[in-house]
Amino acid sequence: MSVVFCGVVPHPPIMVPEVGGREVEKVRDTIDAMFELAKRIKTTAADTLVFISPHSSAFRDAIALNCSSRLTGSLANFRASSVRFEYENDKELVDEIIKLCEVEGISTIKLDDSIAMRFDINLSLDHGVMVPLYFLKEEGINLPLVVISVAMLPLDELYKFGMIIEKASNALGRRVALLASGDLSHRLKPGAPAGYDPVGAEFDQRIIDCLKEANAKELMSLPRDLVERAGECGYRPIIMMMGALHGKKVKPEVLSYEAPFGVGYVVASFEIEDETSCSVCSRGIVESENGSCYESNKNFIVNIARKALESYVLGKKEELEQLLNLKDIPEEFKRRAGTFVSIKKNGKLRGCIGTVFPQRMNIVEEVIHNAISAGVNDPRFYPVKPEELDELEYSVDVLGEPEAISSIEELDPKKYGVIVTSGAKRGLLLPDLEGINTPEEQVYIAMQKAGISPGGKISLERFEVKRYKEK
Repeated sequence: MSVVFCGVVPHPPIMVPEVGGREVEKVRDTIDAMFELAKRIKTTAADTLVFISPHSSAFRDAIALNCSSRLTGSLANFRASSVRFEYENDKELVDEIIKLCEVEGISTIKLDDSIAMRFDINLSLDHGVMVPLYFLKEEGINLPLVVISVAMLPLDELYKFGMIIEKASNALGRRVALLASGDLSHRLKPGAPAGYDPVGAEFDQRIIDCLKEANAKELMSLPRDLVERAGECGYRPIIMMMGALHGKKVKPEVLSYEAPFGVGYVVASFEIEDETSCSVCSRGIVESENGSCYESNKNFIVNIARKALESYVLGKKEELEQLLNLKDIPEEFKRRAGTFVSIKKNGKLRGCIGTVFPQRMNIVEEVIHNAISAGVNDPRFYPVKPEELDELEYSVDVLGEPEAISSIEELDPKKYGVIVTSGAKRGLLLPDLEGINTPEEQVYIAMQKAGISPGGKISLERFEVKRYKEK
């Protein structure tokens, strides 16, 4: 047993008759599609409904799961207090998801009464859950729930979280129907709730194209600027849902799309056909988290990193010596530069070590030493074992020469990395990191990494990065 069905559902309260009244006719296609989706869920004989909602209480750096014994709520805030919900929380599944996240290093938070009091959080069901739940309830579906919030984690971690939902469901023998709640662009026409932006329609069309093909790779490769300008709330829930479909052969179908109020509403169904053939796959989904991928000679320098660590771990001293004495080096790697080598296993960081300033004769030697250090000396991880080598993926960041700057205004977190120095303490942050949008955020995190207290005297440097990554 595992995830047996997935769906993408919108959540405008106006589609609930007790809220929208006559206005519901403007979203009739969406309503009809929601009833069709509910019928499909019913045929799966699911044991538990899992909702991922962008409107549940959320934290920036951790995925929150509601741990209340009973999950309750009403649409009273939308002048429909008679529409009420009360469901059992599948806490066993919640605990299993959290346990597996701990193993995989994905941060989670249990939303219980103590956390609610501490952060002034309302544990009631939000409209991102209640609106689609209304139509499932009308169709006679009354199952235990699990309610999950989104987080501003890297996209590959959100995808991996979806894979964990599948793994947890399988471990407990649950038949799970997973729904990603979210609306598409809120900026589709003048007067729309978030204003108008012409890229909103492009965003919606690209999302729909990805859903029709269950194309997770394309979905996660959408330009960040396009996503930000669209003013959406469904992108991250959909990515998390896609992770739950990893390795499954699915039948995707977009049941409806409309945007009568300047907000895109899509209903999509993903019926599981066969789990032996992979049609949704994460390998290579995110080409880069903090830099562009460079085609020229990129395989050369990444292969150097791979061969260096493999030779070291397997005790092949002669091969390692050959790498260190390599003569045929592409011109771009003959110079000296700081480098960072990152190693991932199953999409999760397995080691990362680097040098801000060059310590070796050229980039090749720098990468060799940093690759070995990343594999066996990163204090956050156990040394890489021989049996892991075939599962590892490598990327190499080559740092440009740092330049001193006099003001934070000279930083651009999308373009430049930053080095913050205070006395003997120095913190570095690479450019274009997921969720870091301002120079102030960039500098603050670099200071945290170095243990630099706020308010002290600091100096700033900036640098550019080229990233080389395996295909």
